[in-house]
Amino acid sequence: MSPPAASTTCHRTLTTTATPPLPESDSFFHPPPLPICLFKSTMRIPKKPVSFCLSFFSSQLSHPFCPRITFLTPSSLLFSPKGKATTPGGSSQLHTNCTMGGNHKSVDDVTLQFQHTVCSNDGQGPFIWSSPEGGCQIDIGKKIFCNRSLNMKNIVAVGFDMDYTLAQYMPETFESLAYEGTIRKLVYDLGYPRELLEWTFDWKYMVRGLVLDKKRGNILKMDRHKYVKVAYHGFREMSKEDKVGTYGNTLIRDSFDEPDYALIDTLFSLAEAYLFAQLVDFRDKYPSKVPDGADYSRMYKDVRAAVDLCHRDGTLKKMVAKDPKKYINDDTSIVPMMKMLRDSGRSTFLVTNSLWDYTNIVMNFLCGPRMLDGSASSNFDWLQYFDVVITGSAKPSFFHDDNRANLFEVEPESGMLLNTDNGTPMPQVGNTSPRFPLKGLKKTCRVFQGGSVGHLHKLLSIESSSQVLYVGDHIYGDILRSKKVLGWRTMLVVPELEREVELLWELRDTRKQLRLLRNERDLIEDKIHHLKWSLKFDGVHLDEKPMLATELSKLESQREKVRLCHQQAQRECHQKFHKVWGQLMKTGYQNSRFAHQVERFACLYTSQVTNLSLYSPDKYYRPSEDFMPHEFDILSI
Repeated sequence: MSPPAASTTCHRTLTTTATPPLPESDSFFHPPPLPICLFKSTMRIPKKPVSFCLSFFSSQLSHPFCPRITFLTPSSLLFSPKGKATTPGGSSQLHTNCTMGGNHKSVDDVTLQFQHTVCSNDGQGPFIWSSPEGGCQIDIGKKIFCNRSLNMKNIVAVGFDMDYTLAQYMPETFESLAYEGTIRKLVYDLGYPRELLEWTFDWKYMVRGLVLDKKRGNILKMDRHKYVKVAYHGFREMSKEDKVGTYGNTLIRDSFDEPDYALIDTLFSLAEAYLFAQLVDFRDKYPSKVPDGADYSRMYKDVRAAVDLCHRDGTLKKMVAKDPKKYINDDTSIVPMMKMLRDSGRSTFLVTNSLWDYTNIVMNFLCGPRMLDGSASSNFDWLQYFDVVITGSAKPSFFHDDNRANLFEVEPESGMLLNTDNGTPMPQVGNTSPRFPLKGLKKTCRVFQGGSVGHLHKLLSIESSSQVLYVGDHIYGDILRSKKVLGWRTMLVVPELEREVELLWELRDTRKQLRLLRNERDLIEDKIHHLKWSLKFDGVHLDEKPMLATELSKLESQREKVRLCHQQAQRECHQKFHKVWGQLMKTGYQNSRFAHQVERFACLYTSQVTNLSLYSPDKYYRPSEDFMPHEFDILSI
């Protein structure tokens, strides 16, 4: 079954001989309410009309005009990955037999036919909102989620980071490239043994939100209260006793921040985290083979130094520049999104730490015109989608108002840096050659290097920081600083989120069962406590004690069975998301530390930047209602 769509829906052609909408059912397809599902078609339906079976919603459903309806059971329905409903035999025709009160009239002709409009562009992705076909349902994996209200009508400028925001790198190629480059630097520049060159990289193993304990060689996942819930020493899982003994018995709570800890808060860090775990295991097994005096902290420092060497000598960027399509996802929705934002009257800007030469290659691949073979031609046409481009920004220091970094203007053709007076061009002494705007651009985009947020505000004539929406992927480098220091509105790009929410939808029944098992554990434990209290304090008659002791033994045995069942089910559920670290946004029943940061600092968050194109540029984003624990049972959440 496909996940529910957003509330914005297409108009459908609905033909039915059925009576008015049936009442909401407490069935396995709840939420959303039944009337919305039936008459707004918020779930994905096949393109061709189908006979729609009401067994989606209940095995029995009462209605004043149809007292009893017998349905196919939910297990008799199969759902393809794309959401097409079929019967076990493969047919997409799902029927219901309904007996009308008194007359027992068969109404096989009670058929709901939906003529479904699929909001996709020949398999290239969904249509943008401003297109004639746009404004339709949005798959849950592409929705924009809101933490704090944001009225886009108040936004006058929308800014973007480049790496892992506009440019989504392929982890299987790009992260592997970074890993291999780092290994070579460790061996040839930092004195590590050559056998490291034979190591391989599992790009799926590490996830964002982990914390590296540099001193102890441990990798941790913790909840929002900074309690360590999952811990590995290298690739060896730590026992509960070791975990509690190391991180749970301190009188003062550890902050788990630098300099003793490293935060894996960006996708760029996954390869170095994996390599650190490998080095921990290697040192434990072969302590004589690592450089003299290299403890865990020294090894992490060496890994960071090797990564920096790869960036400084251009090892990574040269390979990406040589063949961008091998390392970067080609997102054809970026240009339509930028056009829509600019047509809506917003200014747009790019702020990236990458320098101009690399920025131009990547953005030309993403937004420039294509040759017949699909490759990008080398020109500057992509600049037409921005008012200001700032390269070499040195974020996060760029976001500090007291940053006194010089702002240089970049000549796109030559890459030459020109002095400016806070963005105003300065005459070049001894140079009388005129400067012409780039050919073909109706409005010249100005390209800079360095500077600070004050320069950017002046260039865009920003009067208030709250008028800016900035989109990035780095919780600290992009989101926290721009939000906390400046008051910019923020949107965090979390590529992992698309798969996460789709799995949440698929496992919604499993999660309900987990809650029921947890409640059952609580009830059994309450009975055990009450029995023990009675045996100890209530003066139970001697004849009754054996019977109560037997009952107590049964309850304790039952508690252990339920506990083991619950723990195993919970572990299996989490392993559906990731075999080691579980759900990205959860640690046990608590929000993970990463989820807590997303909630605190990102006004909006979504799986990819171009999801902006699926919504109106004037949309008012509103958060869902917050719930506290005392409200859950009352509101049956």
